[in-house]
Amino acid sequence: MKKLFTAALLLLSVLSFGQIKVLETTPLERLGRVGINDVYVQKEGSQYTFFYKNVENVEDTSIRNFTFKNVENDYENFFKIIMNGFNASPMYDIKLELPNDYVWLHYSKTGTKSGVQFMTTNKVTASTGISGFLTMEDVKKLFERS
Repeated sequence: MKKLFTAALLLLSVLSFGQIKVLETTPLERLGRVGINDVYVQKEGSQYTFFYKNVENVEDTSIRNFTFKNVENDYENFFKIIMNGFNASPMYDIKLELPNDYVWLHYSKTGTKSGVQFMTTNKVTASTGISGFLTMEDVKKLFERS
């Protein structure tokens, strides 16, 4: 009886440790940012996630994000699309489709300063968000360009 009890106890302890698995992770790398976490970029493997404070509703200052993988140099192409929008005449919105989101690059000019805002809609949840106003210098800082 003692042997049966000891064997059952040993089997139970082995099963309880067998539930834990160590998963391989890729390191998170925080890239450029604007303000104190107003807008920032995070890289995980080949995936880039842009986080921004939602300014759409004054009472809701939640952090929103959109993500894409760097397939065919998409991160660099995204930077070029944003920068080219500053030079367009007249300035117009650019709509992009990402795997899980729609992103509008909304350009506007206030006085002598031009800027862009990210306006996003999630395809699944239909939640929306708007980033703060980013100047050309802010975009360069976000993408870590001089």
